[in-house]
Amino acid sequence: MRKTVTCGALLSLAAQIALAQPGPSPAGEITASSEEDRAAGYCDFVRGVGSAEAALEVAPELFAAFGVVNAGEATAGAGTTPLGEPTPRVTAGVNYDVVGLYRGRAIRRRAEADCRRQRALIVLESAIRQGNGLGEETALEARARVLDDALPHAEAMLKALRDDLKLGQVTLEEMNAVQVRLDGLRQLATTTQVARERLAARPRFKAGERLEGVLNELRAADDQFEEYNGSLRRSRAWRLSLRGGYDRLIDVDQDVPLFGQLTLSYNLGHLWQGSANARAREGRRKATIDDVSGVPQRVNELIAELRVVQRTEEGRLREVSTLVSDLEAQLQSMEALQTREIRRFRGYVMLELTRLRAEQAYLRAHVESLQTFLGARAQ
Repeated sequence: MRKTVTCGALLSLAAQIALAQPGPSPAGEITASSEEDRAAGYCDFVRGVGSAEAALEVAPELFAAFGVVNAGEATAGAGTTPLGEPTPRVTAGVNYDVVGLYRGRAIRRRAEADCRRQRALIVLESAIRQGNGLGEETALEARARVLDDALPHAEAMLKALRDDLKLGQVTLEEMNAVQVRLDGLRQLATTTQVARERLAARPRFKAGERLEGVLNELRAADDQFEEYNGSLRRSRAWRLSLRGGYDRLIDVDQDVPLFGQLTLSYNLGHLWQGSANARAREGRRKATIDDVSGVPQRVNELIAELRVVQRTEEGRLREVSTLVSDLEAQLQSMEALQTREIRRFRGYVMLELTRLRAEQAYLRAHVESLQTFLGARAQ
C-alpha cells in the first residue's frame, strides 16, 4: 500500500511539473502593454479554465473498491475442483493515462491561443472605434504645439496694436482684422484640445502597429485555436493506461497482494477524424472571412477608408506647404521695408502663417501616422 501511495505522489509531482511548463510564444504575437492590457481579465479566465481542465488530464487517478468475488476451492467426487465461493475482495491503487500528458499540454496551449486571439480582437476593435480618426492623436498634438508656441506672441502683438490705436497710429478696421485672425487661432486651439480629449477617452491603438499585421495575427491565433481543438479530438482515440496497486482476497492466501497492468486502447473512429478535422478547420477559416459583421470585414473596410483619407491628406499637405513657403517668402521681403503700413500688414501675414503652420504640422503628422498603420503609402 505504501508503494501505491508513493507512486501516486510521484505521478502527481510529474503532473504539477507538466502544468507549470510555460507555453511557447509564437512569432509575431502581440505583446501586452505593461500600462494597459484590456485582455488581461479574459486571459486569466481562459488560462484558469485551461489549467483546471488540464489538471484532470495530467494527474493520476486513485481508486479503491470493495466487493465479493467467487474464489477458493470446493471438494467434489472427482477431486478438488475450482467451483468458487463468495469471498470478500479489497482493491486500491493508481491509474494513470500517459496520453493525458499530451491532452493537458494541448489544453493549456489552446488557452494561450485563445488569449492571443482575444488580444488581437481588442486591438482591432480599438482601431475600429477610432474610425477615420486613427492616427489623428499625434496630428492634434503636433498642431497644439505650434499653437501653444505662437499664441503668446500673437497676444502680445494684439496688445501692441491696441496701444497704437490709442495713439492714433492704426485704424479700428486694421486692429479688428488682426483681432479676427487671433480669435480664429484661439478657436482652433480650443477645438484641438476638445478633439484630443475626445480621442483620449476612446481605446487607444498602439503606436507602431500595422492594421494588416494585427489582422493576420488574429487569423493565425484563431487557426491555431482550432488546430489544438482538433488535436484534442484526435487524442481521445488513444489511451495508454498504467494501473497498479493493492489487491487482497480476504481469507485467501496470497504471497504478494499487488498487481500491475499496462493497457493500450485505440478507437477505430480515429481513422475518419483526419478529414473531418481538416474540414472543420477550413470551415472556421472561411466563416471568419465571410462574416459580413465580423471584425476582419470591418477592419478591411476601415483600411480602405483610411487609404482614401491618406491620399486626401497628402494632397492637402502639398497645397498647405506651398502656401507656407509663399508667405515665408513674403515675410522675408517685408524685412527690408520698415514703413508703418508694412509693419501692420506683416503682423496680419504672421497670424495667417501661424494658422497654416499649425495645419501643416497636423497634416504631416497625420500622414506619417497613417503610413505607419497602413504599412505603405497609398498609390
